[in-house]
Order: sequence, then C-alpha cells, then structure tokens
Amino acid sequence: MREVAAQLLQPAAIAPEYLLFGGAGLISLVAFVGLILAPALSSYGRIWEKAAASFLSLFVLLALVLIGIALGLVIIYYYSDITDLFSQG
Repeated sequence: MREVAAQLLQPAAIAPEYLLFGGAGLISLVAFVGLILAPALSSYGRIWEKAAASFLSLFVLLALVLIGIALGLVIIYYYSDITDLFSQG
C-alpha cells in the first residue's frame, strides 16, 4: 500500500521545454497585463468604459497571438528554404 501511495505522490517529470514555454507564456501574460490592460483600465472612470477598454485590450491580445501563430506557421512551412539561405554563406 505504501508503494502505491509513494508512486502517486511522486512529482511528475516535466520536460524542460514545457517549463520554458510555460514561463514564456507567464511572462507574456504579465507583460500584457502590465503594459496594455492596466493602463487601459486606469484611463477610464466609468464601468462601461472600463469594460470596453478591457474588451479592446483582449482583442489586441488575440491579434498578437494570431500574428505569432501565423509567423510560426510561415517559419515551419519555409523552414528548408530558411536553412538553405543561412547555410549558403
């Protein structure tokens, strides 16, 4: 019984890549809140203005995420051409 409990309580082995991506996502989220959302919310006094500012800020976040995804897909699609470009010189 103790062996089963010891196996259940062992921490999961998480690959370093997941930790790095999670840390990068957390840093990006903190930067978004600190640099975009907080100034947008503090600029307005009424509740409906703050709601509109937060909606538009989330719209900006969505646009930035979609740009990042599109750029990543372009890099993946043209990866062989990119590596050939850098290996010629």
